[in-house]
Amino acid sequence: MTRIYISQRPPHLLDLDAGIATAKAEIEAAAAQGADLVVFPETWLGGYPAWVFGLAGWNDPEARHWFQKLVAASATVPGPHVQALCDAARDNGVCVVIGLNERARPSAALLYNSALTIDADGSIVSVHRKLTPTHTERLVWTPGDADGLRVNETAAGRVGAMVCWEHFHPIIRQALHAEDEQIHVALWPDMPSAHQLASRHYAFEGRCFVASAATYLPVEAVPPDLRAAYEKGTGGDASFPGGSGVIGPDGEYLVGPVFGDAPVICDLDLAQTIAFKHDLDVTGHYSRSDILHWGVDRPGTRYGEQGRSDYRSK
Repeated sequence: MTRIYISQRPPHLLDLDAGIATAKAEIEAAAAQGADLVVFPETWLGGYPAWVFGLAGWNDPEARHWFQKLVAASATVPGPHVQALCDAARDNGVCVVIGLNERARPSAALLYNSALTIDADGSIVSVHRKLTPTHTERLVWTPGDADGLRVNETAAGRVGAMVCWEHFHPIIRQALHAEDEQIHVALWPDMPSAHQLASRHYAFEGRCFVASAATYLPVEAVPPDLRAAYEKGTGGDASFPGGSGVIGPDGEYLVGPVFGDAPVICDLDLAQTIAFKHDLDVTGHYSRSDILHWGVDRPGTRYGEQGRSDYRSK
């Protein structure tokens, strides 16, 4: 059995050092619970910039102010902050998938919405950059490349990750289904019914387990000076309620959705990903690859080598 632990500890908005400290504590707590894989939600490290939905005008000094803060709170891969996470994964013998604001290089203002996968030996196995930032997210994040759009062999199993509304894109889903994914990590900022639906559909379609991770962010966890800008984006009380859960390859919840700050812990029998393909296998007997064709272009980074960290260590 493989044990998964989804953290719902509130993120530290725009505070990278505090985020690393909390992530390390959560990794240790998960290991103490016997976890093999520890998951954090979308852009948990640095925080989700919800203000972009309300501050989308030209020459907006407030938007520029918060963008500058976000860049300063974004980690490079590799880099000292990410290395601290790698050390924590190695020291506790667990795999980690964490959403982060990724800075292309220390001198750049170029940011990605990324999912970082670290193996239990502390090595970085993947950085998936969200291919298309959604709507006004494009004010802060750059479109990603397909280099990280892969399923990775880890100590916890064959693990893939996608970010938010990528789950509504059929070809992006198929790219991971085709690589025999056992555990899919779905990173979300929150968990309305549409996100639950997408997570459940992914599990059913791919015949895999889905760790659906959403942020728990109470109002008091939003820095006072950021709260007004955050509310312009959320349209409410500047909070996210959580709602993480684990879904089986039949599309049904095994645990959750859990709202609040409690972690989600679930044991997975990975052999079930084979059993459920008896009746539906979208890359096997149900694929019709003789008449249906698709592909992924992985030529390298879209913005040149200077914009792509050389993170691969194995």
